[in-house]
Amino acid sequence: MDKITVSGLRFTEQANEIFYRVIADYHVADNVDTPIQNPYQEDSIENRLYLKCWIDTVQWHLEDLIRDPNIDPVEALALKRRIDKSNQDRTDLVEDVDSWFRGHYSEVKVLPDARLNTESPAWAIDRLSILALKIWHMKEQVDRHDADAEHIARCQAKLDVLLEQQRDLSLAIDQLLEDIEAGRKYMKVYRQMKMYNDPTTNPILYNKGKSE
Repeated sequence: MDKITVSGLRFTEQANEIFYRVIADYHVADNVDTPIQNPYQEDSIENRLYLKCWIDTVQWHLEDLIRDPNIDPVEALALKRRIDKSNQDRTDLVEDVDSWFRGHYSEVKVLPDARLNTESPAWAIDRLSILALKIWHMKEQVDRHDADAEHIARCQAKLDVLLEQQRDLSLAIDQLLEDIEAGRKYMKVYRQMKMYNDPTTNPILYNKGKSE
């Protein structure tokens, strides 16, 4: 089984580069309604990584908008619905990425003493995408010209921690993938079984029809 690399990059090096590109692409217009222009082949892992971070980036800014204390309640409700849908899209895509990994490693011979990891590759990558957003926006705070020195120093300390977390998480993901490739660990794809969006499992939704 070949390692997942592009131009000699380790997987997370590739992923972090794609995440940075996504966030930079979004901030050209810096608008939550900007259409995505995914540059990667549709069935590729790169395409999924770009889409994953794009969903996260748009949702990051939706979360900013809904926290406006003067927001119109009707607009707030519309944003809440949009965030709910984004969360579902994010979950569906994470599961799709895990399915991709399952297919990629389908021919690996799992060792008799192989262990199951507490977190699947895609859910770890989900955290890596969010970390990229935290780093980008914390760096914005460090670079502010209208903030005082105390604010900048506080944000720089946070940025240093985030960058350390990114290095550690990237290493852990690459090590997990190496273990899966070698058969030392194996993975499963667990669906999240979210109930609140399902009209057959959310009592508010399925009881609504009975009361009408």
